[in-house]
Amino acid sequence: MSKERITPERIKEVVAQVLGEVTSEPAQQPAPRATSGPASLVVAIGADHGGFQLKESLKRYLEEELSMTVSDLGTQSEESVDYPDFALAVARAVASGEVGRGIVIDTMGIGSSIAANKVKGVRAALCHDVATARNSRAHNDANVLALGSRVVNVGHARRIVREWLAASFEGGRHARRVQKITDSERT
Repeated sequence: MSKERITPERIKEVVAQVLGEVTSEPAQQPAPRATSGPASLVVAIGADHGGFQLKESLKRYLEEELSMTVSDLGTQSEESVDYPDFALAVARAVASGEVGRGIVIDTMGIGSSIAANKVKGVRAALCHDVATARNSRAHNDANVLALGSRVVNVGHARRIVREWLAASFEGGRHARRVQKITDSERT
């Protein structure tokens, strides 16, 4: 497997390509609190109080360094809140097609991952390194990334997010497996 240099331009190109395949028609309403860029590049982000600082840092990184539009679904402070509220908001935005991808953050990432995966059409992946982030897209077509603020530092989280956004679903034998997951949502 050849290693390709990941640039902000390449991320935008891949995300635009993926979003074009994922959303067959434009969202009926603009994403709440979108801050910049074209709607096709909207990434929803949400965190509880334990993930608030990392969310804020990643939001700035996505907007300023990757030139992406971010829909911040909260929380807006370090005051104690319940992680399912924010993970479910992000997951619902992804499932509805309002945004192309989502990022959820809590202290360990586990609870937000579990909550997001309860929403039909969402494949949330808890990732702690670049390899699992890349694999979650390439093999599992993950559309929500879960992070733990006490598991990954800001620099590592940025690398994970960059790789996750740049990676493409490989399809092939993986498409059959993802379809089985999708089919299980009907029962």
